[in-house]
Amino acid sequence: MRARARPNELPEQHTVQIGLSVAIVSVADERPRVLIVHRAGEADALPFGPFDPLGHRTLESGLRSWVEEQTYLQLGYVEQLYTFGDRGRHLLRADEAQRVVSVGYLALTRPQGALKAPATLWRDWYGYFPWEDWRVKRPAIIDKVIRPSLTAFASAVTDDQLRARQRERVQICFALGHLPWDEEKVLERYELLYEAGLVEEAARDGRGGANPVAALGEAMAFDHRRILATAMGRLRGKMKYRPVVFELMPPEFTLLELQRTVEALSGIRLHKQNFRRLVESQGLVERTGKVSSKTRGRPAEQFRYRRGVVRERQAPGVRLGARGQKH
Repeated sequence: MRARARPNELPEQHTVQIGLSVAIVSVADERPRVLIVHRAGEADALPFGPFDPLGHRTLESGLRSWVEEQTYLQLGYVEQLYTFGDRGRHLLRADEAQRVVSVGYLALTRPQGALKAPATLWRDWYGYFPWEDWRVKRPAIIDKVIRPSLTAFASAVTDDQLRARQRERVQICFALGHLPWDEEKVLERYELLYEAGLVEEAARDGRGGANPVAALGEAMAFDHRRILATAMGRLRGKMKYRPVVFELMPPEFTLLELQRTVEALSGIRLHKQNFRRLVESQGLVERTGKVSSKTRGRPAEQFRYRRGVVRERQAPGVRLGARGQKH
């Protein structure tokens, strides 16, 4: 016989469990990578674990603790993103178990050699969001797949005003009709595709009328692709006014290596000379007096991050206005 809850206690299905999920980002070989938990037959997942209110002094200390235990990685920069608490996010019925509320985080780390933890892999984040990489050209998937699918989704709305707003939303998110591409709207684009039932997670969550398109990136467990989209958009925006990109750089680097890292994260190509003038005029770097032997041809000068810049400027970041090509 099931025990009756005490007067001051809630039944288990009415309580909330706090989970911690983290998008751990690194860059290697000009590819932005996210650490994922990969097991055969299961969707990729971000590292996640429970918050222990007795053992963890703060949410962040709990995150750092179990990430190091599970992945053997020591995190550098960590930032809280958002709290994700939609019912059903862990595929449970309302009467089945505790409601899980997840606090999402973004963490940055430099490459630390081969991963030692089991079931962990580095994956290119564009494998989950193939429409986000504009470094070579406008992704063909936007015009071949996304535009017609979202146009049909918006056109099916019966209310005239709502239909007009949906069409405008589609155009703004995916740079249709000669509108500019906004690299920060990663979450807005994913949410739109989810609402239209075009991604696998929509069908898995039981969204009515969902018709997933396999070309629209790999699905992730639970709502982890939504958390990763939030992390991507936050990082793309933040590095414009804070020097967070240097958390991903080695102690010494060339300006081209710095540019390629910024491009990998932002998904856009930048004008080489304008980028160099911007970085130097912002006082973000200083010369080391050394040259790199890794480059082909003429040796390239090496620089390092100048930490004093955060005391001198209110918003010392890498602006992305000087793009290398038009799309």
